[in-house]
Amino acid sequence: MFLRRRLLAAPAALGLPGPARAQDFPSRPVRVLVAFAPGGQSDTVMRLLAPKMQDGLGQNLVIENRPGGGGSVAGNAVAQAPADGYTLLFDAFSFLVVPFIIKGLKPDYDAQFAPVGQAVSAPYVLVANAKLGVRTLGEFLALAKQRPGLSYGTPGVGTVGHLAGALLAHRAGIQLEHLPYRGGAEAARDVAGGQLDAAIATANSLRPVIEDGRAVGLALTSGQRMGTLANLPTIAESGFPGFDLTSWNGLFAPAGTPAPVIEKIAAAMQAAVADPLTRDRLRLAGNEPVTEGPAAFAARITRERQVVREIVAMTGLKAE
Repeated sequence: MFLRRRLLAAPAALGLPGPARAQDFPSRPVRVLVAFAPGGQSDTVMRLLAPKMQDGLGQNLVIENRPGGGGSVAGNAVAQAPADGYTLLFDAFSFLVVPFIIKGLKPDYDAQFAPVGQAVSAPYVLVANAKLGVRTLGEFLALAKQRPGLSYGTPGVGTVGHLAGALLAHRAGIQLEHLPYRGGAEAARDVAGGQLDAAIATANSLRPVIEDGRAVGLALTSGQRMGTLANLPTIAESGFPGFDLTSWNGLFAPAGTPAPVIEKIAAAMQAAVADPLTRDRLRLAGNEPVTEGPAAFAARITRERQVVREIVAMTGLKAE
């Protein structure tokens, strides 16, 4: 009996990780894998949050960009990491889409993660290369009917841009060619340079090329106009009632991460989002700050997964 008690006590005595030690988290830097390329929406938001999150956690955040597969490259890496809170995933709306369209992912892809919290929501913007000669969504759709296969770039497979392009093409009865990039900044570069006819990405990625005149803003994918781009109509306003697709960014931990650890990370992120200066910077980058904790974020994922399932079935969306 004495030997058994000593064996049971051994992990704690040796300082091994486990739920009983969650109150000591974090005792070393926390690694955050961003699912998209540097300079894009997800990367920008995470780097704006990092300073205040570090203050809340009392440890540094080590941010690594792991783009590819609509976020699944970073997602697979985090899913295989220890469930101790020291490796996190910062992903976007594509988290919901990739299990439906990318072969080789586990059927329970999203069950491998524990939602920590949502940080922002962000509409996507449809823009056209300025040399295309269109100034409105109606003109773009008319040209697409004359020239089937106009190209549009997005931050990647399964992003809101990919989903919005497929849904718009389906509802308008046109053919568009989707070209996925590793992030919105890369798609913005190519639509400005003329390698793409159009792009659908976040305002953060596309505003610079709209403002310098190399691309023309046509419409927002969200159901409502956005303050920093209030002159742009929504796709819903432009003849497609009910069209409403808005991206988000949020944190995930590997499934099985102790609840106290998740709560501590969530509290640090919510405090960062609530910081007045950080909120202003997030809004200037085209985001609406959100302070959703684990339960509310999990409920959002459940609701929106059903919407994604219906759109994928309707449009036949596939990964290129």
